[in-house]
Amino acid sequence: MTASTDRLHIPGLPWADSPETVGLGSARLARLSARLQRGVDSGEIPGAVALVARRGKLAYLESFGMLDPEAGTAMRPDAIFRIASMSKPITSLAIMMLAEQGRLSIIEPVEQYLPELAALRVGLERAPLARPITLQDLLRHTSGIPYGFAGTEHPIKKMYLDAGLFSGKFTNAQFITRLAQLPLVAQPGETWEYGMSTDVLGRVVEVVSGQTLAAFVREHITGPLGMADTGFHAPDSEIARAARPQPEGPQKQMPPIPPVTRAMMFESGGGGMVSTMADYARLCLFWCNGGTLDGVRLVSRKTVELMTTNHLPASVRMGPDMAYFGAQLPSPEVGQGFGLGFAVRTAPGLNPLPGSVGDFSWSGIYGTFFWVDPKEDLFAILMMQSMAQRIPYRWVMREGVYQSVVD
Repeated sequence: MTASTDRLHIPGLPWADSPETVGLGSARLARLSARLQRGVDSGEIPGAVALVARRGKLAYLESFGMLDPEAGTAMRPDAIFRIASMSKPITSLAIMMLAEQGRLSIIEPVEQYLPELAALRVGLERAPLARPITLQDLLRHTSGIPYGFAGTEHPIKKMYLDAGLFSGKFTNAQFITRLAQLPLVAQPGETWEYGMSTDVLGRVVEVVSGQTLAAFVREHITGPLGMADTGFHAPDSEIARAARPQPEGPQKQMPPIPPVTRAMMFESGGGGMVSTMADYARLCLFWCNGGTLDGVRLVSRKTVELMTTNHLPASVRMGPDMAYFGAQLPSPEVGQGFGLGFAVRTAPGLNPLPGSVGDFSWSGIYGTFFWVDPKEDLFAILMMQSMAQRIPYRWVMREGVYQSVVD
């Protein structure tokens, strides 16, 4: 299945006359296309959609391979994907909107809004908290709340796994009740431990706003920004646009990626959303514009600056299992930190991947990835459904996009 170049029209992001008019080389972008096509042809990935925009213009948008490998349908540029942790910037934005309205402050302890979490303890010894978890801790993943992925050897993370926090068979309120029974892996503020912190923030949004997380996001974020296909599941009527994975990994097993049309009781602010290339491009435009899009302002420019600046003190350690992030790790060793919902490039050099100081990014375990580079006035997005190949293809995108810059 060769690349599709069907021209998708994204409101607010007109096509450039040519890539060269925005400082990108057509022949060099063709290298990125060839690499993505090679991934399809070799069976590494089922299909993908890739986008590059610069100076407010769409320079590159191509789709590759299969939308649904089992059905044999071709990938389409308006495909709907499970975006996993690319939900986190949206939930983080919801928190910052409530902060701007004076309804909360990220300095405050989370127990002020979720009293059950006042009982949290640290480690197998259940030591008391040295200080409360703040909303800022949750936004930057220094709360001590981990994930509990299958295969972990960490005893506390096994407890999270055994508690069934990924089952989705409970409400956001019930999630907090379950979480409150489990120990933290570290004291608040001491360690960067990527985990379910943003899911906790999703429940904070509900308590403060009086709405479900899905309703708040729809009314106050995706609705105003014209992101009609972004939410916690797609309607059954859109099944023909649903991207699906293929068997992968050493055992050629289907990855556990829920169908985009499956509704779940748990509205995971950290990983539960679906979206499309066009919708997420509009969100990236919103960040590029400093919190506004098409005359709709959700937050101030200063709030966007706060969110996309490093919030990790020099004293923060990386969690013992966090090395798998590699060049994405928010560590000074690779010139990165973490803001309020994003990884942030903090220093030139150090990182093996190209980028700019001040670029901010995040990704999803199901295969999606984006970054915004304010210095180059550029953003790029990759959408696919592959857990096994998600990390290598983040590198493919970074390298393929930056080698195409010719100005």
